[in-house]
Amino acid sequence: MTGDAPARQTPDPAHAAPAHAEQERRQARRVGAWSVAWTLLTLVVWGWFAFLMLADYGPESGGRPMCRGPLVGPSSEDVLCRDPLREWPALLGILALAVMVSVSAAATTVYAKVLSHLARRDGPGLRPQD
Repeated sequence: MTGDAPARQTPDPAHAAPAHAEQERRQARRVGAWSVAWTLLTLVVWGWFAFLMLADYGPESGGRPMCRGPLVGPSSEDVLCRDPLREWPALLGILALAVMVSVSAAATTVYAKVLSHLARRDGPGLRPQD
């Protein structure tokens, strides 16, 4: 070895552990924020699906909309009641979207909880178990 080469410094485990734990806490908070966002998106999509299934729509006749929601009453055969979003293929597509967003929200929430638990377990002052 030459005297010009800088000496390699090994990381001090006492300083590396708090930095690692802080990084895990930051990651847990970030994933927790994503889980909240997925949950809000889930509520919006399910609300949209429920609105399309239950709300009356179309031109008003006698102070009430002419067309009934698919789950509320029998479907009208009137041309004015033909809304592409109120037909079953579109409704089933929205239902599939709602289910996929719900699964993503649930998975992200569980992952955030696990990360949070692991970050607390490795917190300062606790020794790893052998």
